[in-house]
Parts: sequence; structure tokens; C-alpha cells
Amino acid sequence: MEKILLIIPAYNEEENVLKVYNMIKEYNEKSEQKLDYIFINDGSKDNTLKILEDNKLNHINLIHNLGIGGAVQTGYKYAYENNYNIAIQFDGDGQHDINYVDNICKPLIEGQADMCIGTRYLDKTSSEFQSTFMRRLGSNIISTFIKILCRKKITDPTSGFRAVNRTVIQEFAKNYPIEYPEPESTVCLLVNKYIIQEVPVSMNERTGGVSSIRLWKSIDYMVKVVLAIIIDSISFRIKRRKK
Repeated sequence: MEKILLIIPAYNEEENVLKVYNMIKEYNEKSEQKLDYIFINDGSKDNTLKILEDNKLNHINLIHNLGIGGAVQTGYKYAYENNYNIAIQFDGDGQHDINYVDNICKPLIEGQADMCIGTRYLDKTSSEFQSTFMRRLGSNIISTFIKILCRKKITDPTSGFRAVNRTVIQEFAKNYPIEYPEPESTVCLLVNKYIIQEVPVSMNERTGGVSSIRLWKSIDYMVKVVLAIIIDSISFRIKRRKK
């Protein structure tokens, strides 16, 4: 059996923490492959920390809000220090379906990929929830730029449902983007010749709490991400040549 960790960033997720934990518990009760987990409480201002403590859930408490990049990297540091073979980013809002964990881990276990991304868009029939039009448009534009810059089509570059192997755990524990972690880290891996695969997954609509990305920020987010991955692709190539 693989040693697998779910990294679960949580910011103001008092309505969802126990739901996510129960999903993991149910999975472990029926599956031979057991999953460990670590909640990263990213300076929540609600009762997220209290719920984690009262229910004795495995967690790391960040005193200050580091944002999604800093929270997730904290999880990767934990995964590296505790010798996990596979780490999976798993949202604390209940949007990710734990039943697809086996699917995104399979390419890693079989040695076919270094990172596997769960996507809503590879097979649109697999997920009824397809996000808003603006987010889909932004995702398509970011995907197009990644293909131009890295010659690899990534259909869901902002998906936070991702699994990585031990080599990438070590890489992300040392260096992980803070501003736009999913698309930037994807570009980093592609430029450095890591193998990325995607598999279709189903995602759910958020049932509680508030998303960290508001609709009115979608265009601004898309423009900044595109600029960031262009700069990243250049800087990563320069660093690679110097090695």
C-alpha cells in the first residue's frame, strides 16, 4: 500500500470541515487503501480552528493567513518530513469528490506521471458542476497560454484536485508559488520536464462558506495569471540552463 496524504487547506470553513473529515472516514472504512490527512487552518477568523481542536482532527494551525499557496506548501513540507509517497491537494470546502482519489493516484502508482490533475473538462459528462462561464473562459485562456509556452494541453489548469509523487513533494516543499499556485506550479513542472497527466473527475458545488475567488475578480485574476506564467516560463528556463 502507498503512504498517501490529503493536504486540506481551510480558511473560514467551519461549515465544511466535519463534512470533509466524514468523507475521508467513510472512504477509509470501505477501501483497502487508507488515506491520512492534514488540515491546514490558514488563519481562519471563524470557528474552523475550534472545530478542528474539539474533534481532535489532525491539523496545523497557521497564526497568520498565508493564502492558498502558503497553506498548501505547509502541507507539502509536512508530507516530505513524514515520508509520504503521494500527496493530494483536497479542498476544505467539500467540492472535491473523494471517490476519485484512486483515479488521480493511479498514474503515479504505475509510474506514468509525476503529477495527476483531476479535471472537469476532459470529459464534461463526468461532472455536472462545470463552474461559472467566466471561470471556464478564464481557464480556457490560461490553458491556451500554457500550451503555447510549454507545448502541453492542460484542460483544467486551476484545478486544486491534484496528486503528486515523492519527487514533486520534495520540489514543492522547497519551492511553491504563492500568488497563483496551481497554474504556476504546473508551468514549473512542465518546463522542468516532469510528466503531468489529467483524469476526469466530478466536482461538487460549494455547500457552505465563501469562495476565495469572487466573480468580479475573475478577469483581473485571469490577466495576472497569464502574465505570471509567461514570466515563470522564462525564469524557470533560465534557471534550468544554469544547472
